[in-house]
Amino acid sequence: MPRIAEARAGAEPSSPRQHARRRRILKAAEAIAAETGLERVQMHEVAKAAGVAIATLYRYFPSKTHLFTAVMAEQIEEFGARLPDPATDSRPGDAVFAALAGATRNLLRKPELATAMIQSANAARAHTVPDLARVDTGFQDLLLRAWGVAEPTEQHLSRIRLLTLLWYGVLQSRLNERSSPAEADADLRMACELLLAPEEDTG
Repeated sequence: MPRIAEARAGAEPSSPRQHARRRRILKAAEAIAAETGLERVQMHEVAKAAGVAIATLYRYFPSKTHLFTAVMAEQIEEFGARLPDPATDSRPGDAVFAALAGATRNLLRKPELATAMIQSANAARAHTVPDLARVDTGFQDLLLRAWGVAEPTEQHLSRIRLLTLLWYGVLQSRLNERSSPAEADADLRMACELLLAPEEDTG
């Protein structure tokens, strides 16, 4: 389990060169964690693999919590960019289920990395780890798009928050091998049907 993040946010890149450097750091961290798991990741090894000084790494990412929360934000945004628009004749719940099931499969390809990202996001504090907001809004936006909701109300947002929390639990159960793929899919499908039912069907 990562330590609680230091009480400061990392520096934000402002030039194309700095953005490229930050991306190299994230890709290096992603590759190392996928092989070793979070606890064995060493920041100096990430810096070396990314070709940056250790001081540069810590300027952008004061802790592993900052680092792997940022990795998760990048992964969510990349997944969202690849996500196709839902078919016009599909049920909203089906498209959201497909998005959640796809995200689960994508993360389970590299279980050590998935665990590193989830543990880091769980340990992060919003006021010191700005990328945590990117995680939340990125996942929210891709699920709203799958749901076909362009102008969400507070009820839409509340349902998506609840669904996201349920998805985290299902994903953790898969990572812990406490549930089978079939059980995870059934749980996700039921969650989508219950939480995304039309308002007139919710009583």
